[in-house]
Amino acid sequence: MQETFVYNQRIGHVLENIRRVMIGKEEAATLSLVALLAQGHVLLEDVPGVGKTMLVRTLAKSLDCDFRRIQFTPDLLPSDVTGISIYNPKELEFEFRGGPILGNIILADEINRTSPKTQSSLLEAMEEKNITVDGNTIPLQQPFFVMATQNPIEYEGTYPLPEAQLDRFILKLKMGYPTFAEELEMLERTAGEHPIESIHAVMSREELVQIQEEVKNVYIDKNVQHYILNLVSSTRANAAIYLGVSPRGSIALMRASKAYAYIHGRDYVIPDDVKYLAPYVLSHRIILTSEAKYDSLTSEQIMDSIVKNAHVPIRKEFT
Repeated sequence: MQETFVYNQRIGHVLENIRRVMIGKEEAATLSLVALLAQGHVLLEDVPGVGKTMLVRTLAKSLDCDFRRIQFTPDLLPSDVTGISIYNPKELEFEFRGGPILGNIILADEINRTSPKTQSSLLEAMEEKNITVDGNTIPLQQPFFVMATQNPIEYEGTYPLPEAQLDRFILKLKMGYPTFAEELEMLERTAGEHPIESIHAVMSREELVQIQEEVKNVYIDKNVQHYILNLVSSTRANAAIYLGVSPRGSIALMRASKAYAYIHGRDYVIPDDVKYLAPYVLSHRIILTSEAKYDSLTSEQIMDSIVKNAHVPIRKEFT
């Protein structure tokens, strides 16, 4: 318990670093940490200039991890992401030159601007934690965390992410515009040196890996597991949904709930953890029917309705 308390303190220090740089983005910061501790990945979808890239940079700097940025463009090749084998005439053999994917925290900026072939180069890395180049499988160093960004407004010259790749992201987040007061404070903070220049690492790479292992041991009751499955099953039976959530989504919601409980100092999951995280974990995993789209319904609205109408398990130890 003492070790867990120390780690929770360090998580608090990471969130404090993010608060020093990002104003009014506590929820996005916490959810990003949830995905990181659950060993998942995040898709940030929002308009330019609201702090998507800054959030990733601040997180990487706070964790003393190897940060790599990949700017996705239409002419980017898979080898530009994974790396390439180059012939060395002196040694008379091929040498592997690793690409930017061989880092700890990867910013996949504007991922929907590159071709599906290059997008798919991330699939193996995100799911299997390794890459294959010229028939050789190369394991990625741990921790490995991808935060991808995309602009939902511009469609010219973009390639929408296929469902198979959307399913690899444990969470899908939106930043949103700051309030008037938050933007005013932002102007004051950035009038001189940018706040990100003054923050320092508050957690080592080894400590982060240890926390990820601790999260796996967070207890989840059978009733809470049933609650997760009821939510997922509801997406498969909903008339407005053409394709419901797969079993990967059930596992993702359980892992995210464990990480969320850990961040809040608990070694067990409560139904409120699942209820809060379900829209972030499941909304991007469903495909709506044509009729639902015609009625201007969104995946988020459908998931909010499912969560609202689902029976929440209540037991004595939860009250």
